[in-house]
Amino acid sequence: MSQKTRVHIFVSGRVQGVFFRANTRKKAQELGVFGWVRNLPDGRVEAVFEGEKENVEKIVKWSEKGPFWAKINNSEIQYEDCKGEFENFEIKY
Repeated sequence: MSQKTRVHIFVSGRVQGVFFRANTRKKAQELGVFGWVRNLPDGRVEAVFEGEKENVEKIVKWSEKGPFWAKINNSEIQYEDCKGEFENFEIKY
């Protein structure tokens, strides 16, 4: 029996202008995780991940490091009830 989960994450540091969103989408697609990622006006990146618990945990761990040029200062992680509302992973603008 699979266990699904949902995580809402806010990542701060050098996370904009370093392909964080594009790399997050690529990683999510590799892992079969659904949801979205976007830049916030205050310089942080916000994302929602839904999927198999093991894969969501993998992308959360990846997000705490990010792509090569990123420098993560802080990440706020909130676990939520899985809603199953996504069919893919997208970048929001």
